Amino acid sequence: MVQEQVDERGQELDRERRGLLRIGLAEVHNPSMVPTLDPGDQLVVQYGAVVRPGDVVVVRHPFRQDLLIVKRAVERREGGWWVMGDNPLVENDSREFGTVPDELVVARAWLRVRRPPGAGQRSAGALLSWLGSALRPVRVVPAASAARFSRRLRAR
Repeated sequence: MVQEQVDERGQELDRERRGLLRIGLAEVHNPSMVPTLDPGDQLVVQYGAVVRPGDVVVVRHPFRQDLLIVKRAVERREGGWWVMGDNPLVENDSREFGTVPDELVVARAWLRVRRPPGAGQRSAGALLSWLGSALRPVRVVPAASAARFSRRLRAR
């Protein structure tokens, strides 16, 4: 789940057409993408970006479109994208709600920004360690691996 940075999707689309809103921030709130993303991580996202299998994307939940969620685009299927979390213990993904139509795909994640260490861990060593891992490109799973993972789940 992420916090939406704009009021309504209609306003987002209008700004995208004019080129005013291409990059944004989203905050991760649940563990569905662990170990790739942790709750509290920020994502730098690109609105309207081309999505490929393996990309981490922000989508509107098909059953509750006021809710934005972060998932991995596994593969194209009839009707849209099959999306899944990286955490196999959390099933709030296409295994629960099916494919996500293209119009519900909001953005593609580019960069993950880890939250800084807590107040009790502000030593120079802790800050240096955090700096070394705070900014990282969001890991892209190769399309072949993502598709294999998806086929295994369909075979169950």
